[in-house]
Amino acid sequence: MKQSILLTLALPLALSNNVQANEAATKSEKPNIIFIFADDLTINGLGSTSNGEVITPNLDKLRNRGAFFNKTFNQGGYNGAVSAASRAMMNTGKYLWKAMDAVNGNSGKSEWPKGITPYKANKPATPPTLWSEHMKQAGYDTYMTGKWHVSTPATQVFDHVVHIRAGMPNQTKACYNRKFIEGQPDTWSAADTTHGGFWKGGQHWSEVLRDDAIGFIDRAKNEDNPFFMYLAFNAPHDPRQAPQEFLDMYSLDKVNVPKNFLPEYPYCEEAGSGKGLRDEWLAPFPRTEYSVKVNRKEYYALITHLDTQVGKIMDALEASGQADNTYIFFTADHGLAVGDHGFIGKQNMYDASVRVPMFVVGPSIKKGVEVDKMVYLQDVMATALDIAGSDAEDMVDFQSFLPLAQGKKQKTREAIYGAYIGTQRMVRTDRYKMIIYPRANKVRLYDIRKDPNEMNDLATNKKYIKKMRSLFEAFKALQQETKDPLDVSPYFEKYIQSML
Repeated sequence: MKQSILLTLALPLALSNNVQANEAATKSEKPNIIFIFADDLTINGLGSTSNGEVITPNLDKLRNRGAFFNKTFNQGGYNGAVSAASRAMMNTGKYLWKAMDAVNGNSGKSEWPKGITPYKANKPATPPTLWSEHMKQAGYDTYMTGKWHVSTPATQVFDHVVHIRAGMPNQTKACYNRKFIEGQPDTWSAADTTHGGFWKGGQHWSEVLRDDAIGFIDRAKNEDNPFFMYLAFNAPHDPRQAPQEFLDMYSLDKVNVPKNFLPEYPYCEEAGSGKGLRDEWLAPFPRTEYSVKVNRKEYYALITHLDTQVGKIMDALEASGQADNTYIFFTADHGLAVGDHGFIGKQNMYDASVRVPMFVVGPSIKKGVEVDKMVYLQDVMATALDIAGSDAEDMVDFQSFLPLAQGKKQKTREAIYGAYIGTQRMVRTDRYKMIIYPRANKVRLYDIRKDPNEMNDLATNKKYIKKMRSLFEAFKALQQETKDPLDVSPYFEKYIQSML
């Protein structure tokens, strides 16, 4: 009888211990996730997407180990800092205008068309649950270093945080006052460490992030929980500073000017992307081929420097023994023009500015696959939640693309939405892109398949009116889905009527 009582008492304890052991085993078996985020990296910013013009051996090698998404887009920006909107979407999982509400962002009131009431952010009753918090709830230890640019402090939502960087490195007058006159000495050197910027603190910020990441990996390999790392480079954002050895890798006479180069975009002021925008100060108006080539040389050098740091992070992951159980996502918050269509910045709806490279590598990912479906870069968040087994995936607007990355069939979007403050709207299908400029009462239309450089405006041809109306219906549906507050119907209809 006594022995029976002891067994009865011991049985619940044994079962409890087994449950705890199984839970621990389940947690440790979950895959790790590393998210690497570049800043201002356009779709053609890799060696594999630029016909070798940009030198990125490590990123190209990583891309080839997984699935590359060649039609990845950012929805746009609710103020001049497009990065802030992109990162708000990435971390809240909400579409552009809902993300603005979630982080109580600035609507850029002064930049909306005259006569239109600007959208005002609605402060949420409770702070949004961010990506890293969902990962914690799924059993992950969370790590962050680099550019944050989200209103909620990173220290509140990550377990381990170092070197939180601002929206961009500090700027100097010397960077903005360059004349770019061929044959004359430059007043700025991208290798000069005395201006601060990426060298503020004594070590290049990309190298600091590399060291942080390697430290995280070394620490995490001894922990029981899987890890989620958010590694956000400021590169290749301006000021585009890199060590001289990387600048020397690019000869100016071998740097190409974009095929769609313009001295000045005809609607840049109406688009809110003209002479008053900080990003556009980095080359004088009108643009010259020489100024664009110098900017591109420095841009490429900083990308190659970033690539070198990513390679060292991947080496550390391999050495830790955790690579086989780790998913790696790489993308950028948006692209950058650097001379495309006469723009230098990213506050426009052309592919160089709204389209980015993105790839994922991991245990279940099909190697060497190229996905031709249209996705948003913020779909990374939903995909990571899918991999983590989080129950929060239904709480976000973006979609997991895990089946596509695994080489499976998946129904995806038929059209992509784009917006910049109150001055630009865009809809893009697999074949066509239509841009609306309310201030200018102007519509532009491009056949992307036939005209990938977006140089032949079809909106001036009456035979495309039916196509434009069809695209506008798709755009209105996307506006409703994204909670876009700007009614551009009067402007669109006015333009169409002018064609009749």
